[in-house]
Amino acid sequence: MNKAAFLDRDGVINRKAPTEDEYITRWEEMHIIPGVIEAIVLLNRAGFRVIVVSNQRCVAKGLLTTGELDAMHKRMCRELGAVGAKIDGVYYCPHEEQPPCSCRKPEPGMLLAAAAEHQVDLTSSWMIGDSEKDVAAGRSAGCRTARILRPDVTAYGNADVLAGSLLEVVQQILRRKETRPDSWPTDMVHSDR
Repeated sequence: MNKAAFLDRDGVINRKAPTEDEYITRWEEMHIIPGVIEAIVLLNRAGFRVIVVSNQRCVAKGLLTTGELDAMHKRMCRELGAVGAKIDGVYYCPHEEQPPCSCRKPEPGMLLAAAAEHQVDLTSSWMIGDSEKDVAAGRSAGCRTARILRPDVTAYGNADVLAGSLLEVVQQILRRKETRPDSWPTDMVHSDR
């Protein structure tokens, strides 16, 4: 079985859109956050499968097609891979918030599908995001969780690791022992690179 680092996309890999009601819909808006390449390389070297799991409601809103989103994700994987930061898969939920679906975080559907496809042991894996929905999805799937702290948020929930960037999160994860304490809790669209 493999271990994985499930990464949210916006706010973890690339900068978020300026406001909550805006979305990243073109490659020109995809600005990789400093330290992300190094963080992914560290995860790769430590034997983690790196899998992106992202709510992409912009598809349901008609702001871009699944084909356009797939193309953006393929380019992201290609450009990161060209500098040694390999992403093993990208999963996204293209649905609106209502009606509820099983893949939109905080539901664990994307993580469960990725785990099945990549033979991932969820108990030795991490969900890394910048929201409580990411943490909840990771916990529901049985992963350990890490949350990237945003300056505009004062309540951070109960993630196993808190840090200011993906690189800081990864450095903390890699310093931890790989043993799993007993106290740790136990219709989507998919695109590969």
